[in-house]
Amino acid sequence: MSRSACVALCHAARRGLILLPLAWLAACAPLPARNPLATWVPSPNHDIRRPVLIVLHFTDQHSVQESLHTLRTANSGGPVSAHYLIGADGGIYQLVADEQRAWHAGPGRWGTITDVNSASIGIELDNDGHTPFAQPQIDSLLRLLGDLTTRLRIPRTQIIGHEDLAPGRKDDPGPLFPWNRLADAGYGLWPQGWLVDPPAGFDPWMALGLIGYSLDNRAAAVRSFHHHFRGMDGDTLDIDDMRVLYALAKQLGAVTTP
Repeated sequence: MSRSACVALCHAARRGLILLPLAWLAACAPLPARNPLATWVPSPNHDIRRPVLIVLHFTDQHSVQESLHTLRTANSGGPVSAHYLIGADGGIYQLVADEQRAWHAGPGRWGTITDVNSASIGIELDNDGHTPFAQPQIDSLLRLLGDLTTRLRIPRTQIIGHEDLAPGRKDDPGPLFPWNRLADAGYGLWPQGWLVDPPAGFDPWMALGLIGYSLDNRAAAVRSFHHHFRGMDGDTLDIDDMRVLYALAKQLGAVTTP
């Protein structure tokens, strides 16, 4: 063997000795947390954040596979993602680790939260917004909500729709979403007990803002409120809205029973 070949071999050996510990360290590095309830289908469209809120969406696409593609690629409108996608058959897919910041909410606010992506877990539901949500899908959603609220200590009332944080810009998960079913299982803010007329002087806009809605566009806020709490369209308040808002304001401690 020539001297130059020996020198090259020695250098290669030294590099190997240096790289081997690095390989061991890489192998021992912790992997992103993955939810055992879901099939891991990673998306690169994310960064780090701390969740205190869960946001529900519908995909408005033709299939789970189409949505998985959209949530994992750079799209013409910009890359988007979500932490989870639930199919109509109840299958749960995780695309982004819980501790990472998925790109699902876009511009909007909820209460004092103005960077919703940094504060939330995003869950997409395979639904076009025009058909009822499938029972297996809602069953899986409830199971996932139980896991997330327990493990990440997210308050059970802090579960909202995309349209709640972006009135007028988004309309998902829409008026067909069964918020009452979630409430029966203990998830989300929902009026409790008998609904009664509010007292004179009750301010419904104060109540809407207290719940979390932006009042920059009041008609849009009422429409999102209607979808969530009454399962209907419309952008003006009626007496039934006032009763619901009064009940919610009482639950949030903003008013007392006369």
